[in-house]
Amino acid sequence: MALPDIHPAHYEEQLSTKLARYRADFAEFDLPEPAVFRSAPLHYRLRAEFRLWHHEGRIDYAMFDSADPKQPILLETFPAAAEPIATLMPRLRDALQASEPLRRRIFQVEFLATLSGECLVSLVYHRPLDEAWEAAARARAADLQIQLIGRSRKQKIVLDRDWVQEVLEVDGQRLRYQQFEGSFTQPNGGVNQHMLTWARTQAKAVGARSQGPGDLLELYCGNGNFTVALAPLFGRVLATEMSKTSVRAAHTNLADNGVGNVTMVRMASEEISDALAGGRQYRRMQGVDLAGYRFSTLFVDPPRAGLDDGTIALARGFDNILYISCNPETLRANVAALAATHRIAAAAAFDQFPYTHHLECGLLLQRR
Repeated sequence: MALPDIHPAHYEEQLSTKLARYRADFAEFDLPEPAVFRSAPLHYRLRAEFRLWHHEGRIDYAMFDSADPKQPILLETFPAAAEPIATLMPRLRDALQASEPLRRRIFQVEFLATLSGECLVSLVYHRPLDEAWEAAARARAADLQIQLIGRSRKQKIVLDRDWVQEVLEVDGQRLRYQQFEGSFTQPNGGVNQHMLTWARTQAKAVGARSQGPGDLLELYCGNGNFTVALAPLFGRVLATEMSKTSVRAAHTNLADNGVGNVTMVRMASEEISDALAGGRQYRRMQGVDLAGYRFSTLFVDPPRAGLDDGTIALARGFDNILYISCNPETLRANVAALAATHRIAAAAAFDQFPYTHHLECGLLLQRR
């Protein structure tokens, strides 16, 4: 993918182009006018990674354009990066440059930041890390006031902890999330707050129309990003996720926010669809009383591939489907597959990735 052209003066024009495509692509499904949630035009990414380029006795951050993949584009900082990352980048680069144990055979750096200013940095090497590296890394982490991790092949050194604590303002509440290095988190924290608030608004409307909240089935729950926000609006919640790290984080985040009505199972969407359809017995479902749930709503935030055929079949049985998508193309295909049973009741556009063609979409689908 070509590097984004990050110029705030072009932001509204580029967003308008994406919104026009969204409206056109879903026009045949009578798309309601979407609520639009803009990004900050600069310093919006809480995750970033860069190659470190060794040249003329120094190192610099580098990115590569697909149009010329062998030619590095050297960076002092990166305007899309959140303020904690943008401020840290030159200071960290100079600290690495000045330290032979930290500089030697380093080839990548990964940043994970929070809206509150915490920053976790992973340094990735083409060599084993030793005591000299650890001593130098501890000194630099203290100087820079960051969490620091070292990685090389089959080696991971965590100096303090491998997560940061995020606090999001959502619908008048402060929600706390542990976000782990290497696990998926929403990259645009400001837009994520809008996504969570919009999802809660739709869930409240579902409860009002149904004269009661019912129960929620959530697939692909990750670290509980949406689970924490939505669970208090339902009677009970059954949430599924495959990643062990994300499941561990979700349990922590639910406990930290006092959410006690969620049962989590580590299963793929295909497996839970099969179990709910009366398929084979799953060991990970032991102790879960599926028959006792009264599901009113399905919430999905799937990967770019969208929903598989089994999950589409499962979704047809729900009165309400709350769908967050990072890929409008697969979202459109899924909506088409559900069009005979469900209509679009509400829509949203979340500009998670300014200056790119990507657009995060939200739909509330209701049974016809």
